[in-house]
Amino acid sequence: MTLVPTLVVAFKTVTLALGGVITYLTLKAYRRTGSRSLGALALGFAMVTLGALLAGAAHQAVGLDTESVLLIESVLTAAGFGVITYSLYTE
Repeated sequence: MTLVPTLVVAFKTVTLALGGVITYLTLKAYRRTGSRSLGALALGFAMVTLGALLAGAAHQAVGLDTESVLLIESVLTAAGFGVITYSLYTE
């Protein structure tokens, strides 16, 4: 195994950990305040984090090709950022 796949797995793990923490904290803030914008923000971060998780799982466990993995991650990342953008404009 070369260095690049090992680094990709390491950085995906960091992404999942940090994304999970951010999602947890925004969800906790949403539950405390009931703010719709914080709920949408939590959902957006969860979608971005889920994209990294599903892409990694599809590649490592299922053996999906790189193009399909990139598509999965890109769709969920774009959708997540769309929800995050919505959260910034909602009351």
